[in-house]
Amino acid sequence: MNISGEYKKIKRTGILPGVFAGGILAASIPILELAVRSEQYTGLVQSPLQTILEADWQMMAMLNMLLVITASCMLYHTEYADHAIQRITTLPIREEAVFIGKFLLMTGLSIAALVMEMLSLIFCTLHWFGGEGGAYETCYGEISAGAYLEFIKDLAADFAYCLGMLIPVILLSLLIASAWKNMWIALGIDVVCVFMATIIPERYFALSIFPFALPFRILEGVSADRAVDYLIAAAAEAMIIGAAEMIFMKVRRALA
Repeated sequence: MNISGEYKKIKRTGILPGVFAGGILAASIPILELAVRSEQYTGLVQSPLQTILEADWQMMAMLNMLLVITASCMLYHTEYADHAIQRITTLPIREEAVFIGKFLLMTGLSIAALVMEMLSLIFCTLHWFGGEGGAYETCYGEISAGAYLEFIKDLAADFAYCLGMLIPVILLSLLIASAWKNMWIALGIDVVCVFMATIIPERYFALSIFPFALPFRILEGVSADRAVDYLIAAAAEAMIIGAAEMIFMKVRRALA
């Protein structure tokens, strides 16, 4: 569970600059969208966050998932490349601890990318929606310290929700990467799953909780009950995937 050890492994892989570059790319999407077509959105009376997320989150979520699955494959590729995964059995650490360390590292990197995206949403909201009589004032009332606080609360809730929806993808990507020595097989499986998720109709709840479809869901514009349903589904999937990974490692170790 040593995160610093996992961090040292990726120093020369390009994962860290890749994740930050991907986070910046995802964060730039709403800025570019509003810079080009701001007149289509600034006149709306709904929440600025809802307006921006409904317009751009699908692409941002896909970039987040592609970052996660690529980094996950590279994390385990470093273990398989020099047969380090076999040498772990001779050390006073277990594969389960390595997996947990990688999960925590990937979660931290995902949080960093999401923070950049949330900062982008703050900039877009205040720059394009914060004028006199704009959507910001219409939604939150008078532009004041209290209104800013309410906006930050909404943004924090969106951030936590997006992270919760991404956790099952992180776990499943790491599980798939740990199961295949060939990084390209794992990457191919993940990419196919991502594109399968894009064609799942949201109106069918049982299908919409497919792990790779969850990150496309946003908190804005949905009922509280449905948002809670998705959070429960994400938590249940995270526990199931985590348990499956632990069982898989025990079975592989027993058969080795």
